Order: sequence, then C-alpha cells, then structure tokens
Amino acid sequence: MSDTDCTSGIDALVEDQMRGQYNDMAQDEVQDEEVRNFDKLLDDAKREVYPGCTDYTLLKFVIEMMNVKVMTNLTNKGLDMILDLLIKLLPKGNLVPRSTYEAKKILRDLGLSYEHIHACKNDCALFWKENANLDECPVCKESRYKVNHAGGMKIAHKVLRYFPLTPRLRRLYMSRKRAEDMRWYKDKRVDDGVSRHPADSEEWKEFDVQHPEFALEPRNVRLGLATDGFNPFGNMNNSYSMWPVILIPYNLPPWLVMKEPFFMLSLLIPGPHQPGNDIDVYLRPLVDELKELWQDGALTYDASSGMTFQMRVALLWTIHDYPGFGNVSRWRTKGYHACHTCNDKPHSESLESKIGYTNHRGYLPVDHPWRRSRAFNGKVEKRTRSLELPVETIKEQLENMPSITLGKNPNGKRSREVIGEPNWKKVSILYELPYWMNKKLKHNIDVMHVEKNISESTFGTMLGIDGKNKDTDKARMDLKKMNIRQELHLKERPDGSYVKPKAIFSLTSKERDGFYDFLKSIKYPDGYAANISRSVNTRNGRLSSLKSHDCHVLLQRVLPIGMRCFVDKDISIILFELGSFFQDLCSRTLRRSDLEKLEERIVIILCKLEKFFPPAFFDVMVHLAVHLPREAILGVPVQYRWMYPIERFLGTLKGYVSNRARPEGSIAEAYILKECITFCSMYLDGIETVHNRRERNEDCGECSTRLTRHRNEGELPTLSTMYRETHFNPKKNQWVTPECEGRYEEILRLQEKHLADPNTIPLTPEEVSIRVFKLRSGYVKGLDMRPSSSFKTKSSTAYVKQLEECIIELQETNRRQEEERKKERDEREKEKEKVSSIIEFLKGHGFPGAESLGKWRKLIC
Repeated sequence: MSDTDCTSGIDALVEDQMRGQYNDMAQDEVQDEEVRNFDKLLDDAKREVYPGCTDYTLLKFVIEMMNVKVMTNLTNKGLDMILDLLIKLLPKGNLVPRSTYEAKKILRDLGLSYEHIHACKNDCALFWKENANLDECPVCKESRYKVNHAGGMKIAHKVLRYFPLTPRLRRLYMSRKRAEDMRWYKDKRVDDGVSRHPADSEEWKEFDVQHPEFALEPRNVRLGLATDGFNPFGNMNNSYSMWPVILIPYNLPPWLVMKEPFFMLSLLIPGPHQPGNDIDVYLRPLVDELKELWQDGALTYDASSGMTFQMRVALLWTIHDYPGFGNVSRWRTKGYHACHTCNDKPHSESLESKIGYTNHRGYLPVDHPWRRSRAFNGKVEKRTRSLELPVETIKEQLENMPSITLGKNPNGKRSREVIGEPNWKKVSILYELPYWMNKKLKHNIDVMHVEKNISESTFGTMLGIDGKNKDTDKARMDLKKMNIRQELHLKERPDGSYVKPKAIFSLTSKERDGFYDFLKSIKYPDGYAANISRSVNTRNGRLSSLKSHDCHVLLQRVLPIGMRCFVDKDISIILFELGSFFQDLCSRTLRRSDLEKLEERIVIILCKLEKFFPPAFFDVMVHLAVHLPREAILGVPVQYRWMYPIERFLGTLKGYVSNRARPEGSIAEAYILKECITFCSMYLDGIETVHNRRERNEDCGECSTRLTRHRNEGELPTLSTMYRETHFNPKKNQWVTPECEGRYEEILRLQEKHLADPNTIPLTPEEVSIRVFKLRSGYVKGLDMRPSSSFKTKSSTAYVKQLEECIIELQETNRRQEEERKKERDEREKEKEKVSSIIEFLKGHGFPGAESLGKWRKLIC
C-alpha cells in the first residue's frame, strides 16, 4: 500500500501517541516490550484489511468499528456477530478480528489501563503499598479473601478500581488541538470583570497569588473532584450502592469543560454498601498521586509547542450532594451544627419534630425594622451573622482534632462516633494536600439539590402532599409554642379532636385540581424540560416521580405563575422573588455586584418565608440557599459546580453494566474502551463521533421554511401561492373551507389588476392581505408572509444577499483552515528533522533501543 493510500488521520494518531509517550518517559524508562508494542501498532496502521483495500487499514477499521460499538451501546455479542458476518463477506485473507476481545487487543496500546486494589470488607484499609502482601486486614484482622473450599483462585472481598491520573492528563496534551484548548483560559479568555469560566473566579485568582510558581506555567492543570453514589441496577428494591470518583479538568474552554468526554473516572469504589465516612480509605491512591503531581509534577509532551514541560496539578474544589459533602469534608451534616458555613455559630432551634434553621433576620442590617418585629418567631432578633466562609475558624478547630481508626465494626454494630468541636468527625484526607488548608471554597453546596429540596418543600406544603407537607399538626404546635399566628393554632372540638385552620399559603381541594389542570396544560419547547404533566396524579393529589431538573423548572418558572390565581398576593410575590433569585443565580455570566445584591435578596426572601410558612419548613437545605451567592462570588457560575452533568455521567456508567454479577468490572472495562475511542475519534473524518455528534435539532442543512421549497428562479412566492399551499389539499383536490377558495380567487384578481399596468406600484403582501382578509384584532399573520417585499422582487433580495454572505464567509473559513493545515505540515516536517537527529544521536551514544527506533523513522522521523 502506498503512502497516499494510508489514512492521514490514523497516521497522525499513531504519530502523536508514539511521540507523546516517548517524550513523556525518561531514557531509562523505555523498555524493549514498549518498543515492540509500538512496532506492532505501526504495523497495524499500515496493513490492509484485505488484499487490495486502499481505503482502510487494520487499525482504522478496528477504531471505526469500536466507535460504532461505543456510539450505539452495541453489546459484545452483537459486535461478535457483525465481525463474523464481515469475515464471510470480505475476500479471503482479510484481517478482520474474530471477536471483540481480539479487536480490543489491537487497541490495547492506544488505550489506558487501570489497577485492581484489594480492600478490607469492613473498609478499614487497602491492601496496597506496605499492605500489598498481607492476607488479613491490619486493623480488624478480617481475611483478605473470601472462603473458597474448592481451593481455586483466591477472590478478594472488595476490589477498588483505580484509574491513574497522570497518563490521562498527559493524553490531553498529545493532540495539538487539545493542547491548545488546555491553554485557552490563558491565551483567549477575556478578563472583563464578568465570570464565565472558573479562571474568572476569585478562588482561582487567589490561588495564583498564593502559589505564583504554579501560576507561571499556564499548562499546569486545575481539577474539580466529584463523587456520588448510584445503584448500577436501576432497581430501588436492591440497595446496591457504588461510588465513582470523577475528576474534571478546568483548563478547557467553557464549551468543553463540563462535557462527558473530558470527565476522568479516577476511582470506582465497590458496593454493595456505600463507603460513608470511610471514603478516605479509598481516596488514598488518588491523594498520594495528587501530592506527587503537586510537588514533583510529571514530564509531559506538549504537541502544540513540540516540547516537554513539567506538568503540575492542583485540586480546586469538590462537588457532591449534601450527604456526600459530609463524607468528603468529614463535617457532620446533621444536628444543630449541620451548616458547615455557619460552623460554630448556628441559629438553629429545636422544634416539635425536627431541628429548624430559622432566624435569618440575623443577616439583616442591625437597624432593619424587621429585627424588632415579633411576628416571625415571637422574639426580637439582636444577634448578627456573617456570610463569610470561616477559613480561620476551621484551621483552629482542626489543629487539635484527635485521630480515629477508620472502618466499620465487624460485628455489625454501629461504633459510636467521636464528634469534635463543634461538629467535625475527623480531619479529611484532602488536608494532606499542602495547599488545601488555605483555600476558602473547598466543598461546594450543590445548587441542584438545594433547588430540588426547596421546590419539593414549597409545592408539597402548598398542595398538602403527604411526606412533603411541612404544615403538619406538630408544625402548628410550634406556632402555639412560639405564641405567633394565633389564627393558625389547632382548634379543639368538643369531642377532643382538633381542627387545623386553613393557612394563607395552602390550597383547597378545588384549587389543587385547578393547579394540576394548569400543569397538564403546559407545553414546553423541545429539550427545555421533561413532560411534567405525566407526574400529576389527580386521584391521590400528588406530584410523583419528579426529577431534579423538573423541580428546577417548577421552582423557577412554573410555580410562581401557576399559584398566582390561587394564593394571596403576598405569597405570590414571594414565589416570584424566589424563582427570580434562582434564575439569576443560575445565569451563565455573573458579576460580583449582582451577586452581592443576590445575597441581600435571598436574606429578605427567607425572612418573608419565615413570616408566613411554619418553622418546620426551614430545614438545613432551605437554609443553605443563603450561602449560595457567597460561593458563587468565590467560585464561578454554578454550571461548573453543580451535579447535573455528574448525574448524567452516572447514568452513562449505569448503562455500561452488562454483567449484573460483576457490575464494577463491566463499568471499568466499558469505560476504558470509551476512553480509548474518545481519544482516537479526534483523528477520524467523515463519521459521527462523540466530538461531532449532531444536536437534537439541527439548524443547518436544508432550511425548513416553506420559502425554499419554491422553484421560481429566484423570485419570492406570491401571497396567492403561499395561501393555496396552506389551504388546499391536492390529494383530496379540495379546499379546507369553501370560503378559502373565494379568498384565493380574490387574491388572484388583485394581483392581475395591479400587475397589468406597468405604471402601477405593485401591492405588497401586507396590502393584499388587508384588502382580502381585513384587519382582525388578535390574529397573527402567517409566518410565510415576508414583510415589505414586492411581488416583483428578484434574486437581489436581502435573503439572497444573506446567503451570498454566508458562502463568502465559508470560503474565507476554508481558506484560513487550509493555511493552518499548511503551517502544521511545515512544522511537522521541521519536527521530523529534529526527531531524526535525536535518533541519530542516540545511536551514536549506544542507546539500547536505538535499533528498534530506527524502524519507526518513516513515521516519527
């Protein structure tokens, strides 16, 4: 096969892979086995799939075949059957792999691996490093392996899958395009005081000030860490819980940074039970690697510059739900000190059935009149509270924290937790990172779950939904205890039972039916929201099976409008203000001045809610809303710090489970294949990949307007033509109504009358429309009627001009791309000369792998 027959994209793929791995390793790290593997990879990149094939090499065929498997979620069995069919279909002597396993072996050297690390069944320790050769747990003395009376292979109780971080970060710099994207925040980001990207955040900028040597190298990587548990079987009757740990590189531009192809699965913590407070045991390999990457870095080849650099890595923050917040931070998210930000100065209080987080008047200015009002909780509020994150307080608290032994009790009994002052369980393993203690924003409060909880509490209380309603009998008893809102106190009947008076925020049965009818009537744009009407159950008066995004839409858009007709004006205003607050908070661009106003707004909104809703409404999740603007000031727009993309990724992992007996193994194997194909697909042309997947609604290609379907040599269709096509059925050869035919004939008469006389100014479609249809209030003109257009308008219209401008723009883009490709080819030639001289130098100095490197000269030289 000639060089011209080879696919240039696959050549570039192998070249980048070999150059990247060769430059990332020191000379003494290059092994003969790696040399042989590269030899085989190069051979596969040149071999024909079958004799005489000029379009596909073996490597290209396997990559595209596995891309089909990944894109369509094709099973191994399905791919095996397709490969078997192709073997029979193609000429004899073809090299088509006999099975999925053989195809994966061909791609082995393009993919990345992962490690199996055995863990104690009680989550006490990992059998890793100094414990690698032990047969029993060094803490609880439980056996490492399951009892196997048959005497076969030893099977560990738990296996942690660890995906090393360093090679995955190096791969981001192997491709020239991705290497340039990793510098986007430094080279192309506009710093105009508006937060659009994590690099605009105060946390990022303050980190640069504290660590200037790290900031000097823009290719150093900043990561976010996300974790959450999920049931891989999708069956709520099975309490299996698996916890992946995901890393997110924030150097990438906004349109890539939170996309699934760039999520890095780092740890897959096995089930069936969640690690809970012992998650630090499983984070040990990752934290050790992060410490190494911070202190020493890793030698990395940058394809965009053609040079190597010492890549260092820092962790920005963590992302999780609130229970996960407690597991990762080691702050106990229950009790009177559940709020991590309020820390040792909470304003929580004991209620009849729970702990309430009220008294938000403490955030108001000291001279605010609401502080003196007793309508909120029967007291005057004199305390003051700060919204600043307690960085120094946390430092002092963690200095004297006692060390504890991790792991669960082998007897199944819950060991009594040792709670520090005020609410710490232990010092998190993340504090081993040298820079972690001085960070302000370490663990994010997830906006997605805060919205979900506030939304459910709000409509659950207003609609009286069992399990979601906070206006219970005990809540009314709280009002009596506080001596407020006497009109809502329970009224005792002569027979000893109690009557609960209707509250200003609650709906009657008839009003609930009206609200449910409203929900059923809403139609959303495609992709805007799910069909919430399907969650309405009018039989038992419930909203069930609502997802987090459904609650997001309800709180911000639907509840304020839907409840407006059924509740008091004061309640309606609060709902609009609450929805508006979260709309502004979830904006993709933020200014500090706007966020400072949001801080003031949310305090007022929560105080208004306290005035009308029962104290039991205010659990810790409702209270956390007061801290969200401050975190947005320190961080970035919430789109980079919330759980929506993480939850979608967990759904993808759940879809990888093909063997329900080994869910962790299924996910790990499917993930590394997806990871390999994601990298390889950047070099594929002419097929759909994860990088060029079409949107749900394409706005390119053939235009969908009626105008393009007319073939009248550049002349716009007349009003009569458009009217006939919209009101006449050619199949049945009849008009929609008899009146339509009369109006059509009248339009024709007007057109003929005014076009016959050359001195007559032609009528516009608007004028014809007014004469035929008359002016009718409340009617919208047809979308096909172009405004202010003459019937004699030719191809020099604005529409055609716009098309010509688009063509010119595309031609200019193609010209620029061709110039860039030429520049890249020239740079590659220079680089080949450089690599060739390096190989000659190595040969001259007796480098052991130089002879094998000579075989690659055609590709990398």
